[in-house]
Amino acid sequence: MPQSLQLEQYMYAGDLVVLGVCSIMLILLFFSFKVRSRAFRMFLSLVGILMAAAATHVTFHTLLKYRPNLPTGLFYGFQSLYHGLLLFMLYQFAAYICQVTGLTKEERKVYHTIGGMLILVVLAAELFVNFSGIGIQLGDGAVSAGGDRMFMIGYGLFIVMLSMLMIQVRHHLYRRMMNGFYVTMVFAVAMLVIAKLNGQDSFTTATFLFPVVAIMYLLHSNPYDAQLGSNDLRGLEGLIRYGDDKGKTYLYLSLYMRELDETARQIPGDLQAIVRRFTAQYFRSSVMFRVGNGHLLMMVRKERNPDYEARTEAILRAFDQEYQNFKLDYKIVIGQTTAELNRNNEYVSFIRSIHTRIPENTIYRVQPDDIDKFRQYEAILHQLADIAGQKNLDDPRVLVYCQPVLNIRTGKYDTAEALMRLQLPEEGLVYPDRFIALAEENGFIHVLTEIILHKVCKAVKALNEEGYCIDRVSVNVSAMELRNQHFCMDISSIIDRSGIDGKQIAIEMTESRNERDFLLMKEKIAELKQKGITFYLDDFGTGYSNMERILELPFDIIKFDRSMVVAGAQDKRSEQVLGSLADLFAKLDYAVLFEGVETEQDEEMCRECCASYLQGYKYSRPVPMEQLKEFLTKK
Repeated sequence: MPQSLQLEQYMYAGDLVVLGVCSIMLILLFFSFKVRSRAFRMFLSLVGILMAAAATHVTFHTLLKYRPNLPTGLFYGFQSLYHGLLLFMLYQFAAYICQVTGLTKEERKVYHTIGGMLILVVLAAELFVNFSGIGIQLGDGAVSAGGDRMFMIGYGLFIVMLSMLMIQVRHHLYRRMMNGFYVTMVFAVAMLVIAKLNGQDSFTTATFLFPVVAIMYLLHSNPYDAQLGSNDLRGLEGLIRYGDDKGKTYLYLSLYMRELDETARQIPGDLQAIVRRFTAQYFRSSVMFRVGNGHLLMMVRKERNPDYEARTEAILRAFDQEYQNFKLDYKIVIGQTTAELNRNNEYVSFIRSIHTRIPENTIYRVQPDDIDKFRQYEAILHQLADIAGQKNLDDPRVLVYCQPVLNIRTGKYDTAEALMRLQLPEEGLVYPDRFIALAEENGFIHVLTEIILHKVCKAVKALNEEGYCIDRVSVNVSAMELRNQHFCMDISSIIDRSGIDGKQIAIEMTESRNERDFLLMKEKIAELKQKGITFYLDDFGTGYSNMERILELPFDIIKFDRSMVVAGAQDKRSEQVLGSLADLFAKLDYAVLFEGVETEQDEEMCRECCASYLQGYKYSRPVPMEQLKEFLTKK
């Protein structure tokens, strides 16, 4: 490095360009949609510090022109302030990387401490050499480089620290994004060193602009998720539009994990690593998009992967092996882009429509008639949105059917389960398997529950007035509804307005799979039981049953699923297990209801298994609520 920095070689253009570019970035960010995250706020602080540094540098060199009339200490202060701001930018770079890569609090603290100590030591050394007379020495056309050397030593140490940090987090970030950071940093460092070796100070600040621009492009403009290497839906729209314009066909692979999507849990770190690897390893020109918290969509250029079928099989085999480690329920949909769906970029809605039709842990390949089914899905969704928007509790499109339940003790039908149907203009009669999941996914399910409860209460009141014996009618409630803070109030007010006793209404719920919904269920059941409402645990025995949790919840009736009745009828050992479970619940003062009873053999077995109630096609298929009186007796 030369002994002095040449004043006449300084050009204001370098710092003024930095101020201009930073101003433009802030304007663009102001007028564009951004997620106001902590990382974004840290990025804004980087831009602000850089602008302050550029303004300080301009002021410093402006004052140097009038040096004979100004105290030397003023120059010391401005040079140290300028260097301090640049070093603080490097500190913020390190803090930013720690934030977006998700390092632990302890790991971040190490880098924060090292960075803070470096700034203090370097600035103290610079002030020392300045005040000792070996730093700034004003002469004809030059400034001594002693203080500048202190800054370059600090700069070098910060670059070493940042390099160590980038090495540590290399597995936390998408590889192509990391490569972008590496190249930008190397270019910035090289430019600064070359300028200093030539006694040039005009573009020092500009070298710090390059990483800021890279961060804006990679993380706050180009919608990358740093840890997954995924884009958001804005990127998907651009890709579909480009593919449609150029006549390109894409293969898409969708992975949906309900538990992550519904609970807003972060994707586990080991699963993030798998996603990054799959994106980079199995297809050429693949891009990952994050549709929702637990929904990922990989798009692959078909023409770049002529052997795409073999590659698809390879990635599915690898997924099956990795599934043994994370074991989250999933739905995979595989298909190819079409002109019809390209037109309005309907792939997310199209895939979601398939999700409503396929069971968990299924790999589904799109079929030619799926688009027709999607149009039906859209028509139903439109009607559901209208029903929810009107919130008319007497909406004629929502029908109440019911299935009578036999009371073993009395030998009479004195309870029933209410079942929902939709009567739509174009679709006709629509069964629950076509709209319940859709209503849950789009937030319409609670309005449907309110409507059916209202209609059930009116029907029960009418039966009471006509003198029929009806102990209660049960209504199915989705666990998702419990997250509605007004759930209990809505249920209570409908029952109260009807004028019937709360004991004549029952609520059926399936077991919750996560802690949040479990605690909500426990709280809501306890509150509504005070009105006398009876609670059923629905679908016991279907895939997931935690006895400890069941016993913690104040259910009144355990409803054994049809699948357990079938298993018991086919296998003696299964029948013994069924009988033991039913006997256990009976001894714990639960009533036991078997649904799906279709034959004499089913009925006989269930009676021997401590059954309190029986329900199924043997007694009646679901009938319109108005026909329930045909099964009831009068008082």
